[in-house]
Amino acid sequence: AHIVKSFSRKDTLNRHLLVHSNEKLFKCSVCNKSFSQKSYLNSHLRVHSNEKLIKCSVCNKSFSHKSILKKHLLVHSNEKLIKCSVCNKSFSHKSILKKHLLVHSNEKLFKCSVCNKSFSQKSYLNSHLLVHSNEKLFKCSLCNKSFSRKDTLNRHLLVHSNEKLFNCSVCNKSFSHKWNLKSHLLVHSNEKLFKCSVCNKSFSQKSYLNSHLLVHSNEKLIKCSVCNKSFSHKSILKKHLLVHSNEKLIKCSVCNKSFSHKGNLNTHLLVH
Repeated sequence: AHIVKSFSRKDTLNRHLLVHSNEKLFKCSVCNKSFSQKSYLNSHLRVHSNEKLIKCSVCNKSFSHKSILKKHLLVHSNEKLIKCSVCNKSFSHKSILKKHLLVHSNEKLFKCSVCNKSFSQKSYLNSHLLVHSNEKLFKCSLCNKSFSRKDTLNRHLLVHSNEKLFNCSVCNKSFSHKWNLKSHLLVHSNEKLFKCSVCNKSFSQKSYLNSHLLVHSNEKLIKCSVCNKSFSHKSILKKHLLVHSNEKLIKCSVCNKSFSHKGNLNTHLLVH
């Protein structure tokens, strides 16, 4: 109970009041206002009863103003805070964090496919994904999978280390990376390995030759009587015949037509 001390003289009371001059006053925990008596503080606290209070995320203490909370947070500035890995909320004690983690215990976490960060709600993940929207992603040239960091891509490439997915259409050599194949193709850039048997035009790739052969599909071809090779123009045949000029040809005794092989002559003789 509160004891009220009485005095017979006013000057005696004034001297007594000096005893209380250094007393610890009653302070409001919400706005830090001080009062000389507890009853005054209790009356004052009704002012805050309908206020929307701001809570400290570390110790859960409530404040009426953000500025007061900021000042209060300095108390925790030197504390070693423990962060929740799910929502990044900070706690001063491991025991408080453990209690908090029960909130997330039944949650289905939403993981970011770019950086593997986890979120408790899909909406948080969607907001987070905007961070990566302007990022230059590193794409795997083999399987098109994207990565946010080059070192992650390099680790991923080890998966393909024994694969040889890219074939050279000229010499069938295999490469594990597309850029290796591109570099290799420069070797063949001046080569023309595939020759058209009709007009002797050369091509660097078989696919180009096949496309070209369609040009000759409706042509009336002229055959070499010596080796049966076909040509689209008489002038080309004449040039070709020079190949056989030094050959020892076998003549048909009936029509003087020449052949390079006896077998060809025998086939021809059936005409006569």
